[in-house]
Parts: sequence; C-alpha cells; structure tokens
Amino acid sequence: MKINRFCARLVTTVVLCSACFTSASATAQETPASPSEPTRPQTGRPVRVVSIAFRPRPLETITPLVDTEGAKGADLIVLPETMLGQKQPQSLDGLAVTTMADLARKHRTYIVCSMDRLDGTHRVNSTVLIDRAGKVVCVYDKVYPYWSEFDLKPPVEPRSKTPVYQADFGRVGMAICFDVNFPEVWKRLADQGAELVVWPSAYSAGNSLRAHAINHHFYIVSCTYAPDCSVFDITGEEVLYEKGHDVQITRATLDLDRGIYHTNFNVAKRDKLLKEHNDDVALEKQLEREAWFVLRAKRPGVSARELARRYGLEELRDYMDRSRREIDRMRERNDGANHGKH
Repeated sequence: MKINRFCARLVTTVVLCSACFTSASATAQETPASPSEPTRPQTGRPVRVVSIAFRPRPLETITPLVDTEGAKGADLIVLPETMLGQKQPQSLDGLAVTTMADLARKHRTYIVCSMDRLDGTHRVNSTVLIDRAGKVVCVYDKVYPYWSEFDLKPPVEPRSKTPVYQADFGRVGMAICFDVNFPEVWKRLADQGAELVVWPSAYSAGNSLRAHAINHHFYIVSCTYAPDCSVFDITGEEVLYEKGHDVQITRATLDLDRGIYHTNFNVAKRDKLLKEHNDDVALEKQLEREAWFVLRAKRPGVSARELARRYGLEELRDYMDRSRREIDRMRERNDGANHGKH
C-alpha cells in the first residue's frame, strides 16, 4: 500500500464496498467529492467512515483535523477515547461537544467524540454521537472503565446501558477501550441490531476485536492513541490495519448491505435467488471452512439483504440466535421432564 505523509499525518483510504476490497493512499486527486456536489447512484449501502487517531490533545488542535476531513466528505467521523485527556471532564453543553456539533452541522456528517463527561455530579467516560444537524442523538457511557480510572477525583463510574442508534445509513453501536474484554457488551450491541460498531480506545486490542466481529458479524472500526485504526469485516477478517506517528487518518467505505449467511438451510434458496436475479446480486465470497457465504448488490437500487429475506434466507447472526433460543428451550423441557421423573 502506498503511503503519503503530510506534516507527520498518515492518511489512508480504504474501500470495503459491494464489489471488492481495495485500498489506496489519499492524494489531492483522490479527494472524495464534497457533500455539496451531486451524488451518483450508489450500489449497496455505502458508508464513508473516517477514523482520526491521536493521543489526547487540546481541542484547538483537534478542530482543524475534523474540519479538514469533514470538508472532503464523510458520513461518520470517529475520534479516540477521552480525546482531551482526563484532567477536566465536560458536560454535553460544554465546548468540546458544541464545537464538534458545529462541525457536524457544517459538513453534514455524523461525529463520534469521546471524553470524560460530567453527568450531574457524576463522572463517566463517554462516547457522544452527533448527527448531521449537529444534535446529540446518542451517548454511550463506558461499561467497564479501566482500573486507573477509579483513582481519578472524582472517579469514573461504570455504567450499564449499551445503546444502538438508527442513523440514516444504518444501526451504529459504540464501545470504549477496556470494554473489548467483556463479551456481554458486544452481545448486547448485536442483540439490538448493530451493523457498525465504533471503538475509541487507548490501545489497539487486535484479535480481541476480531473475535467480536467473528461472533456478531458487524463491522468494527477502531480509533486509538497508538495512533492506529483497524477495520474488521462482517466475516471477522481484519481488512485494514494502519498505524501512524502523530495523527493517523483512515478513510474506509463500508457497504452495510452486504449480508453473511450460513450454508445450513440456505443453499437452495441462495441458488434460486442468484439464478433469478443474476444481474442484481452476486455471491461475493464463500468461506468453506466456516460454511459461510457473503452476498452483495451488483447495481444501484438493489438491496442484496432485502432480496435475500424475500427468498427466505436467514442471516448468520439471526440463525445463531434462533438456534441458541430453540436449543435452550429443548434443554429446559428435557431438564424439566427429567426432574419430574425424580
């Protein structure tokens, strides 16, 4: 992969869209169309995600980074955990959120900004999702703060809710840093239908993130102090890892209309779909050892996942959830019957 460095910043563009996985370094000629330019019909449901990774720094140095990337066009800009540090928590109406809200409104993009937040007299480690109109639409408070966060004055409080937000491009979930070590956080996101999970963090986690992408089949995009960014596919594959020196800026276009399925009970339905909609849907990938396959749309105006539903295909996450529920019910009935015999 070719890499261009501008003022100690590493900028990488990656496309994970309906047709293929490709990557290319961003140049002036490759700058994405601005939000004000006419948009061409899109194949699938592409989402332009920008991860701007760095160690905590003052807001006045973060603002121009977000402004520059927003001007290039983005659907979602992600910033790292506690981007300002943890010396001075702010409220939702503080300068950090209002500044990012202004930029979200200016560039018509969603922004995820993370900070230590004052919730009344309580301190929480929060990730704040701001919509294209500059409105705070979702706040996630870290469920598993790291040990040193309990030594702060006041300490960071652990919370329990794991919201998923329906954005105009799809369902977005959030988790923070040490949360990566606790599977229940990620299961709750999956249970609410998350299609993309953003993970601001102090460290990179690597295969720990991959495990959640494998188990739940959502995209994961990280943004860390390293500074680095990982992008995990719905198959669990790490399709991008890039690390910079001061600031790492990574662009990834993710197609949220790609669907992943198990071959169990789906092959005949899949083959019928592909035969009758050869111009609409493609079999993008088969993972033989896992017995999985991925479908994607081939042209604008077609949803591969919607067509698959119409043909009775059950997505992999739904299949695993249904299997768990039904087998658990059988176990409970058997346990009850066996208990009655005694």
